[in-house]
Amino acid sequence: MTEILKGKEVVQEIRQRIDQKVKSLKEKGKIPCLAVLRVGVNLNDLSYEKALIKNCKDLEIDCRVREMPINSDTEQLLDVIDRWNRSENISGILVFRPLPKTIDEEKIRNAILPEKDVDAMHPLNLAQIFQGNFKNFVPATSQAVMEFIRYYTIDVSGKIVAIINRSLVFGRPLAMMLLNQNACPLICHSKTRNISEVLKSADVVVLATGQAKAFGRDCFTPKSIILDVGVNVDNEGKLSGDADFENLKDYVKILTPPKGGIGSTTTAILLEQVVDAAIKQKEE
Repeated sequence: MTEILKGKEVVQEIRQRIDQKVKSLKEKGKIPCLAVLRVGVNLNDLSYEKALIKNCKDLEIDCRVREMPINSDTEQLLDVIDRWNRSENISGILVFRPLPKTIDEEKIRNAILPEKDVDAMHPLNLAQIFQGNFKNFVPATSQAVMEFIRYYTIDVSGKIVAIINRSLVFGRPLAMMLLNQNACPLICHSKTRNISEVLKSADVVVLATGQAKAFGRDCFTPKSIILDVGVNVDNEGKLSGDADFENLKDYVKILTPPKGGIGSTTTAILLEQVVDAAIKQKEE
């Protein structure tokens, strides 16, 4: 019988931590605030933005959203970020990505103050991660996977964890975080040969390819533990993960669902990092 790991309980625990921290900040006269910068209109961005606004309201965190026209240039975005950097009322800054090709994303990443970079875009924050220092900010989705591993007591020490993603915003930081837990991370990608055999040999598999239902029973064994980060829409217009959930839910050992799984915890983790940023700024 496959064990399905839901995100609801994980989120509740994170929100309890946030509640306590926000209450402590308010007693000191500080209200945490997230500033969101969005360029143009993208349905995925709008959905995430809506979730952020709702969760911020529920958790008594201020949220400011700045929408920029799709034809905005790099300097216009830098001007907004500069004002937010200098504002004592802004605790954390989030820029929705990917940005239009006309905008220099590297300049945008470098412009955000590291102490307000709650999604770990800045090179200094990434460098800290690759040095094994996780005291500052980490990518929220990578941390979501680690929260699942911690909450559900999945033993990764000495285990092979295959990560199907090599990006700087998820796969590589996650590998460093797993190494810190004495796991043996194995980063795979589109050029990995015999991928199905590689996944079968892994103790834990983390999927994040953006390909709906791309991984079925031919890639796993009854002992497989699958942490599916993929959020996709299948050919029928339904929400789907990278794993073929219906095909695997009675086959593998552990599986996360496409709805209410790891993705549902990402927002809570990001907001906890906003609150943590406010705490550090108050201490300074």
